[in-house]
Amino acid sequence: MVHVETEGYRPVFDDPRCLTCTECVEICPGAHVNANLEIGDTKQTEADHEFGPVLEIWEGWASDPAVRYKASSGGLLSALSLYCLEVAGFAGVVHAGMDPATPWQNSNHVSRDRQGVLARAGSRYAPSAPCAALSGIAEADGRYMFVGKPCDAAAVSELRRRDQRIGDKIALVATFFCAGTPSTRGTLDLLSHLGVDLKEIDQVHYRGEGWPGRFRALRNGQPLGRTLSYEESWGQLTGYRPLRCNLCPDGLGRVADIACGDAWDEYDGKGDPGRSLILVRTERGREVLEQARRAGYVSIKRVGSDHVIRAQKNLLARRRTLFGRLLAFRLLGVPTPEYTGFSLFRSWLRLGPIAQAQIVLGTLRRILRRGWYRRRGSTDVALAK
Repeated sequence: MVHVETEGYRPVFDDPRCLTCTECVEICPGAHVNANLEIGDTKQTEADHEFGPVLEIWEGWASDPAVRYKASSGGLLSALSLYCLEVAGFAGVVHAGMDPATPWQNSNHVSRDRQGVLARAGSRYAPSAPCAALSGIAEADGRYMFVGKPCDAAAVSELRRRDQRIGDKIALVATFFCAGTPSTRGTLDLLSHLGVDLKEIDQVHYRGEGWPGRFRALRNGQPLGRTLSYEESWGQLTGYRPLRCNLCPDGLGRVADIACGDAWDEYDGKGDPGRSLILVRTERGREVLEQARRAGYVSIKRVGSDHVIRAQKNLLARRRTLFGRLLAFRLLGVPTPEYTGFSLFRSWLRLGPIAQAQIVLGTLRRILRRGWYRRRGSTDVALAK
């Protein structure tokens, strides 16, 4: 992998075997994602078609107030990670976290204790590649939990299916709701906007210490200059998302055992310590969540699909436009990812004909204006601009 400031992490194919092997591309979510990998094609309700089938829907948070406060939206995934390590006997948690050397970037980690998990708690709105941390897992002792973006979770689920050794080692795949990953340039510009000298920074936090928390650069635990609200910082960072993120059908983590994200329908800005919606996708996810509840690591209450639709209406609204945007790319012969099982056309039908026409025509204009229609090779999927 190589880090590209304006895009994120990009694969490097520098082994001669790459000339004939296509295994990475077959697994890569930048090329295709199969929504039916974990739970299958079992859609029955309109909610299933919107955010994928689930076994259970909960609202919850970390029972430990300190974990709940430190994390971004109630600390549910951090609490599950701690349960897996401290009670369930997992050997480690594979995830990404702040890079100590360049705290505006991320690095990959295998956390094996409470200190490691809590050091990497909280949202990181910068490129990450936690799948790279799987190197050696197949030969390692014990079981592991994997935490990553929905696209990371889809790749790991595909790898788990293809490689029994990985399938045996990765006992739980968890993901979080995702609206896209801004490039490193987004964070650097945000820090520049705040007048912060990169040489002075030893930590960058995008959220946390309250719900939703504030963007802040720190030195020895103290903020450097101004901090920004979540609304201010995310509002600026959204302009730095790569094209592939804007063509994503899976913001709510369809291909994972458990997916969690902000219960925005409960947010009132009056000091709530944070809460997450929890989409339990598989039996193994249901088992771990229930055991964590019994062990006192998480507090949960059952909710319905209407809570998801209210809490994540922006992600769902953007998803409904995706069929039209992909159609515009294909009309101009631009390669796009292949998505299986996401009910994109059914979601598209929820829009009226005027909105549909505006989306297709607007996307065609952007493709032409930005030159995305220019093919640079047979393997170029035109998704990294």
